[in-house]
Amino acid sequence: MEIYPAIDITGGKAVRLYKGRRKKVKVYGDPVEIAERFAELVGKIHIVDLDGAFEGFPKNLDVVRRIIQETGLRVQLGGGLRSYEAVARAYEIGVENAIIGTKAFDPEFLARITDDFKGITVSLDSRGGRVAVRGWLESGIDVREAYKLLKGSVNRFVYTSVEKDGTLTGIEEIERFWGNEEFIYAGGVSSTDDVRKLAEIGFSGVIVGKALYEGRVTLEELLEEAECSRRE
Repeated sequence: MEIYPAIDITGGKAVRLYKGRRKKVKVYGDPVEIAERFAELVGKIHIVDLDGAFEGFPKNLDVVRRIIQETGLRVQLGGGLRSYEAVARAYEIGVENAIIGTKAFDPEFLARITDDFKGITVSLDSRGGRVAVRGWLESGIDVREAYKLLKGSVNRFVYTSVEKDGTLTGIEEIERFWGNEEFIYAGGVSSTDDVRKLAEIGFSGVIVGKALYEGRVTLEELLEEAECSRRE
Protein backbone atom coordinates (compact mmCIF):
# COMPACT_ATOMS: atom_id res chain seq x y z
CA MET A 1 0.00 0.00 0.00
CA GLU A 2 1.41 3.35 -1.12
CA ILE A 3 0.32 6.74 0.21
CA TYR A 4 0.07 9.58 -2.30
CA PRO A 5 -0.52 13.04 -0.78
CA ALA A 6 -2.66 15.09 -3.15
CA ILE A 7 -2.35 18.63 -4.42
CA ASP A 8 -5.23 19.99 -6.50
CA ILE A 9 -4.35 23.20 -8.31
CA THR A 10 -6.55 25.99 -9.64
CA GLY A 11 -5.31 29.46 -10.49
CA GLY A 12 -1.86 28.47 -9.27
CA LYS A 13 -3.15 27.75 -5.75
CA ALA A 14 -3.58 24.51 -3.85
CA VAL A 15 -7.27 23.87 -3.23
CA ARG A 16 -9.79 21.16 -2.44
CA LEU A 17 -13.24 20.78 -3.95
CA TYR A 18 -16.30 19.25 -2.30
CA LYS A 19 -17.69 16.32 -4.33
CA GLY A 20 -15.96 17.69 -7.40
CA ARG A 21 -18.03 20.86 -7.45
CA ARG A 22 -16.09 23.78 -8.86
CA LYS A 23 -17.99 26.37 -6.84
CA LYS A 24 -17.33 24.59 -3.54
CA VAL A 25 -13.63 25.26 -3.22
CA LYS A 26 -11.30 25.92 -0.29
CA VAL A 27 -7.85 27.43 -0.85
CA TYR A 28 -4.90 26.06 1.13
CA GLY A 29 -1.98 28.06 -0.21
CA ASP A 30 1.14 27.72 -2.33
CA PRO A 31 1.34 24.24 -3.92
CA VAL A 32 5.14 24.37 -4.09
CA GLU A 33 5.43 25.03 -0.36
CA ILE A 34 2.95 22.25 0.37
CA ALA A 35 4.89 19.87 -1.89
CA GLU A 36 8.10 20.73 -0.04
CA ARG A 37 6.50 19.57 3.21
CA PHE A 38 5.29 16.35 1.63
CA ALA A 39 8.78 15.74 0.21
CA GLU A 40 10.13 15.37 3.73
CA LEU A 41 8.26 12.07 4.07
CA VAL A 42 7.33 10.69 0.64
CA GLY A 43 8.90 10.41 -2.78
CA LYS A 44 5.81 10.69 -4.94
CA ILE A 45 2.63 12.78 -4.92
CA HIS A 46 -0.63 13.06 -6.83
CA ILE A 47 -1.43 16.35 -8.59
CA VAL A 48 -4.61 17.39 -10.36
CA ASP A 49 -4.76 20.44 -12.59
CA LEU A 50 -8.38 21.33 -11.84
CA ASP A 51 -8.45 24.17 -14.34
CA GLY A 52 -7.29 21.68 -16.93
CA ALA A 53 -9.94 19.15 -15.93
CA PHE A 54 -12.73 21.67 -16.40
CA GLU A 55 -11.36 23.48 -19.44
CA GLY A 56 -10.01 20.50 -21.34
CA PHE A 57 -6.31 21.34 -21.50
CA PRO A 58 -3.59 21.83 -18.85
CA LYS A 59 -3.40 25.29 -17.29
CA ASN A 60 -0.93 24.83 -14.43
CA LEU A 61 2.00 22.92 -15.91
CA ASP A 62 4.43 25.66 -14.89
CA VAL A 63 3.49 25.06 -11.25
CA VAL A 64 3.87 21.31 -11.67
CA ARG A 65 7.28 21.82 -13.28
CA ARG A 66 8.38 23.97 -10.33
CA ILE A 67 7.26 21.31 -7.88
CA ILE A 68 9.28 18.64 -9.68
CA GLN A 69 12.38 20.80 -10.05
CA GLU A 70 12.36 22.36 -6.58
CA THR A 71 11.38 19.32 -4.50
CA GLY A 72 12.66 16.33 -6.47
CA LEU A 73 9.29 14.63 -6.01
CA ARG A 74 7.98 12.16 -8.54
CA VAL A 75 4.55 13.17 -9.78
CA GLN A 76 1.48 11.53 -11.18
CA LEU A 77 -0.61 14.20 -12.90
CA GLY A 78 -4.19 14.40 -14.09
CA GLY A 79 -6.43 17.14 -15.39
CA GLY A 80 -6.98 18.15 -18.99
CA LEU A 81 -4.58 15.67 -20.60
CA ARG A 82 -6.85 15.17 -23.59
CA SER A 83 -4.42 15.63 -26.47
CA TYR A 84 -1.17 13.96 -27.49
CA GLU A 85 0.59 17.31 -27.18
CA ALA A 86 -0.64 17.81 -23.60
CA VAL A 87 0.54 14.35 -22.57
CA ALA A 88 3.90 14.90 -24.26
CA ARG A 89 4.33 18.23 -22.48
CA ALA A 90 3.59 16.60 -19.12
CA TYR A 91 6.36 14.09 -19.68
CA GLU A 92 8.71 16.80 -20.93
CA ILE A 93 8.47 18.64 -17.61
CA GLY A 94 9.23 15.44 -15.69
CA VAL A 95 5.86 13.91 -14.82
CA GLU A 96 6.20 10.17 -14.10
CA ASN A 97 2.59 9.15 -14.74
CA ALA A 98 0.11 10.98 -16.94
CA ILE A 99 -3.41 10.26 -15.74
CA ILE A 100 -5.99 10.08 -18.51
CA GLY A 101 -9.71 10.38 -17.85
CA THR A 102 -12.11 11.45 -20.57
CA LYS A 103 -9.82 10.59 -23.50
CA ALA A 104 -9.08 7.08 -22.24
CA PHE A 105 -12.22 6.01 -24.09
CA ASP A 106 -10.75 7.08 -27.43
CA PRO A 107 -9.04 3.83 -28.56
CA GLU A 108 -6.75 5.45 -31.11
CA PHE A 109 -5.59 8.10 -28.66
CA LEU A 110 -4.98 5.57 -25.90
CA ALA A 111 -3.06 3.26 -28.22
CA ARG A 112 -0.84 6.11 -29.39
CA ILE A 113 0.11 7.41 -25.97
CA THR A 114 0.65 3.96 -24.45
CA ASP A 115 2.98 3.17 -27.37
CA ASP A 116 4.99 6.37 -26.88
CA PHE A 117 4.99 6.91 -23.10
CA LYS A 118 5.52 4.76 -20.03
CA GLY A 119 3.35 4.87 -16.92
CA ILE A 120 0.09 5.95 -18.53
CA THR A 121 -2.62 5.72 -15.88
CA VAL A 122 -6.38 5.70 -16.42
CA SER A 123 -8.65 7.51 -14.00
CA LEU A 124 -11.95 5.77 -13.32
CA ASP A 125 -13.97 8.51 -11.64
CA SER A 126 -17.13 6.95 -10.28
CA ARG A 127 -20.39 8.67 -9.53
CA GLY A 128 -23.14 6.24 -8.64
CA GLY A 129 -21.20 3.42 -10.22
CA ARG A 130 -20.83 5.17 -13.57
CA VAL A 131 -17.75 6.87 -14.98
CA ALA A 132 -17.85 10.67 -14.63
CA VAL A 133 -16.14 12.45 -17.53
CA ARG A 134 -15.33 15.99 -18.72
CA GLY A 135 -14.37 17.36 -15.32
CA TRP A 136 -16.94 15.14 -13.60
CA LEU A 137 -19.76 17.03 -15.33
CA GLU A 138 -21.14 14.11 -17.36
CA SER A 139 -21.74 10.41 -16.69
CA GLY A 140 -20.60 7.62 -18.97
CA ILE A 141 -20.58 3.85 -18.81
CA ASP A 142 -20.55 1.52 -15.82
CA VAL A 143 -17.19 1.63 -14.01
CA ARG A 144 -16.71 -2.13 -14.15
CA GLU A 145 -17.43 -2.20 -17.87
CA ALA A 146 -14.99 0.66 -18.35
CA TYR A 147 -12.31 -1.32 -16.55
CA LYS A 148 -12.94 -4.36 -18.75
CA LEU A 149 -12.60 -2.20 -21.86
CA LEU A 150 -9.33 -0.62 -20.74
CA LYS A 151 -7.45 -3.31 -18.85
CA GLY A 152 -5.86 -4.65 -22.01
CA SER A 153 -4.26 -1.27 -22.71
CA VAL A 154 -3.03 -0.12 -19.29
CA ASN A 155 -2.10 -1.74 -16.01
CA ARG A 156 -2.40 1.26 -13.72
CA PHE A 157 -5.66 2.87 -12.58
CA VAL A 158 -6.90 5.52 -10.17
CA TYR A 159 -10.40 4.86 -8.84
CA THR A 160 -12.04 8.02 -7.48
CA SER A 161 -15.33 8.06 -5.61
CA VAL A 162 -16.61 11.46 -6.78
CA GLU A 163 -19.42 11.53 -4.23
CA LYS A 164 -16.92 10.99 -1.42
CA ASP A 165 -14.22 13.33 -2.70
CA GLY A 166 -13.49 16.17 -0.30
CA THR A 167 -16.15 15.09 2.20
CA LEU A 168 -13.98 13.47 4.91
CA THR A 169 -16.82 11.00 5.46
CA GLY A 170 -14.83 7.82 4.94
CA ILE A 171 -14.31 5.59 1.96
CA GLU A 172 -16.86 4.15 -0.41
CA GLU A 173 -18.01 0.60 0.24
CA ILE A 174 -16.61 -1.27 -2.70
CA GLU A 175 -15.77 -4.84 -3.63
CA ARG A 176 -12.70 -5.65 -5.67
CA PHE A 177 -13.50 -6.01 -9.37
CA TRP A 178 -9.98 -5.70 -10.84
CA GLY A 179 -7.14 -8.13 -11.31
CA ASN A 180 -3.43 -7.67 -10.65
CA GLU A 181 -3.21 -4.14 -12.01
CA GLU A 182 -1.99 -1.28 -9.85
CA PHE A 183 -5.23 0.15 -8.47
CA ILE A 184 -5.21 3.37 -6.42
CA TYR A 185 -8.16 4.72 -4.43
CA ALA A 186 -9.23 8.35 -3.88
CA GLY A 187 -12.25 9.90 -2.20
CA GLY A 188 -13.29 10.51 1.41
CA VAL A 189 -10.19 9.09 3.09
CA SER A 190 -10.05 10.55 6.59
CA SER A 191 -8.32 8.06 8.90
CA THR A 192 -5.82 5.25 9.22
CA ASP A 193 -8.78 2.86 9.45
CA ASP A 194 -9.71 3.87 5.90
CA VAL A 195 -6.20 2.98 4.74
CA ARG A 196 -6.38 -0.40 6.47
CA LYS A 197 -9.77 -1.18 4.87
CA LEU A 198 -8.51 -0.22 1.43
CA ALA A 199 -5.50 -2.49 1.83
CA GLU A 200 -7.81 -5.34 2.84
CA ILE A 201 -9.97 -4.76 -0.25
CA GLY A 202 -6.88 -4.98 -2.42
CA PHE A 203 -6.01 -1.44 -3.43
CA SER A 204 -2.31 -0.90 -4.04
CA GLY A 205 -2.35 2.77 -3.09
CA VAL A 206 -4.44 5.57 -1.67
CA ILE A 207 -4.62 9.27 -2.47
CA VAL A 208 -5.17 11.54 0.51
CA GLY A 209 -5.83 15.26 0.36
CA LYS A 210 -8.28 17.12 2.54
CA ALA A 211 -7.73 14.94 5.61
CA LEU A 212 -4.09 16.08 5.64
CA TYR A 213 -4.93 19.74 5.05
CA GLU A 214 -7.59 19.75 7.76
CA GLY A 215 -5.45 17.92 10.30
CA ARG A 216 -7.72 14.88 10.56
CA VAL A 217 -4.72 12.60 10.24
CA THR A 218 -1.01 13.07 9.77
CA LEU A 219 1.07 11.82 6.89
CA GLU A 220 3.28 10.00 9.40
CA GLU A 221 0.27 8.08 10.73
CA LEU A 222 -0.87 7.12 7.23
CA LEU A 223 2.59 5.93 6.26
CA GLU A 224 2.85 3.84 9.42
CA GLU A 225 -0.49 2.18 8.68
CA ALA A 226 0.55 1.54 5.08
CA GLU A 227 3.75 -0.10 6.28
CA CYS A 228 1.77 -2.32 8.63
CA SER A 229 -0.46 -3.35 5.75
CA ARG A 230 2.56 -4.32 3.65
CA ARG A 231 3.88 -6.55 6.46
CA GLU A 232 0.59 -8.41 6.97
